[in-house]
Amino acid sequence: MVELKSPAEIERMRVTGQFVAAVLSELREKAQIGVNLLDLEAVVRERIRERGAVSCYWDYSPSFGRGPFRNTVCLSVNDAVLHGLPFDYALRDGDVLTMDLAVSIDGWVADAAVTTIVGTPDPEDARLVRTTEEALAAAIAAAEPGNTIGDLSAAIAQVARANGYPVNTEFGGHGLGRTMHEDPHVPNQGRAGRGFRLRPGLTLAIEPWFARTTDRIVTDPDGWTLRSADGSRTAHSEHTIAITDAGPQVLTRAV
Repeated sequence: MVELKSPAEIERMRVTGQFVAAVLSELREKAQIGVNLLDLEAVVRERIRERGAVSCYWDYSPSFGRGPFRNTVCLSVNDAVLHGLPFDYALRDGDVLTMDLAVSIDGWVADAAVTTIVGTPDPEDARLVRTTEEALAAAIAAAEPGNTIGDLSAAIAQVARANGYPVNTEFGGHGLGRTMHEDPHVPNQGRAGRGFRLRPGLTLAIEPWFARTTDRIVTDPDGWTLRSADGSRTAHSEHTIAITDAGPQVLTRAV
């Protein structure tokens, strides 16, 4: 069931979104050569504790994971792209790190992800990251009342194709609000004009992610971390947005 949010409820989600954005910005600054992923996890736990927020990942037990998830942030390195379990690993020069964070504050959820390159960027890695950001921006631009989920999906896929990247449709964006995952699903590939029609009050997490040379993914032995099937580098960008009469509003954009 799709739940439309009131303007007041969207503002409460924006409060959560600003917290998520601030924590991701801090993590981006801290993600330097030699920093351990477990240290980044510790930062997130402390920020959540200080704010009185609730992690949406802790104890998360979906059908596709080996639950429960016992961390507060997903940290995915290089060929890992989604649901990365933080582990004892010190970041190296050139690593591609995706950080995905979802929390709830006073009962309202926001979800966002950023990919950063540690130290010296490989130009092709930088292009991949930039493409996910451009695909996210294109989908947000298409998120006008009266358009459809298919318009968002088609916008993402068009940017991917223009840059030569294949698209996986197993995992994509989703509705959210009172919980981390609500209807509708937002695939990263679709047909314009098809699917659920966007209405004011709809809140979505849009999250294009691509691998350099494959649309197939495999799961690590940890039961959570998803990697490109051919070992190619990956990237992922995500924002929580609200559909309004005045157009799309990004709730997780840093201020």
